[in-house]
Amino acid sequence: MNNSLGNLMEEAIKLIKKSDNIYIASHVQPDGDNIGSILALGMAIKRLKGKVNIIKVDDIPSDYHFLPGLELIREHDVGQYIDLFIALDSSDIDRLGLGKEFASKADKIINIDHHVTNDNFGHINIISTSSGATGEIVYEFIKKMGVKIDKDIATCLYTAISTDTGSFIYSNTSYKTHLIVAELLKIGIDNNHINVNLYQSRSMERTKLFIDSLNRLEFFLDGKMGIITVTQEMLRDNNAKLEDTEGIVSFIRDIDSVEVACLLKEIDKNEIKVSIRSKKEIDVSKICNKFDGGGHMRAAGCTIYSEIDTAKELILEEIKMTFR
Repeated sequence: MNNSLGNLMEEAIKLIKKSDNIYIASHVQPDGDNIGSILALGMAIKRLKGKVNIIKVDDIPSDYHFLPGLELIREHDVGQYIDLFIALDSSDIDRLGLGKEFASKADKIINIDHHVTNDNFGHINIISTSSGATGEIVYEFIKKMGVKIDKDIATCLYTAISTDTGSFIYSNTSYKTHLIVAELLKIGIDNNHINVNLYQSRSMERTKLFIDSLNRLEFFLDGKMGIITVTQEMLRDNNAKLEDTEGIVSFIRDIDSVEVACLLKEIDKNEIKVSIRSKKEIDVSKICNKFDGGGHMRAAGCTIYSEIDTAKELILEEIKMTFR
């Protein structure tokens, strides 16, 4: 951890210690890094201060219902004055959904994230783009707070880091990632229990949706690009939820010829969520930036407000341009 990041953490911790009314939130459409990070930091602040408020901005996928401290994530009214708002794993304030309303009423905002596209919307911005997950930053932050990392906090941190590094195989995995995970294992977490819940508990509904999706897989650019669209009709036919699309885009990317994988999810008739992954050459965050999205070089996302066929053509054209 560099000195400037350490200094920012110290400044943020001073702010936490003198604040009485603290709220924490992360981005909509929660993932493992998002949920693991807010729970770990929430539990740490609760031990330090006695109270903390974690805002539920979206439904929590069933994959993460095993996590300790999940009951801390609750719906809150926006009505009161807020001393301090802490945003985790969100590259911009709009991604916070309902959390944005809380942030707008806060006296101070701490922004903790690892996305290269983060726009530094906080009063204190703790941004480490070299970190494989926001959970890595939160680990260092909690240590600096002087709060003991117990099994519950360590379980949440391991989940955050494991999910955002693709079980430690993505290019964002560093030696620091493994050092942190080694410390979490030393604390005594049950990593087999975590891994079974995260990666070995696929429901029949998710399995059927996965098979249905693969039957619709299309290739372009001589197999260098693969794309799948998941519609609301497909979800209904398979009795599945949007969270059941987890893993599809990674499967496409793992095909030997594919450099860029793309998944389009129909949220509504004119709202399409796009997830893009790449292997070696293409910076997919630049593609998503064209649609006011963002993320990382090898993993990014955006929303296109049009019908799914139009969204598909738009994103296909942008991806094809990167190969020219």
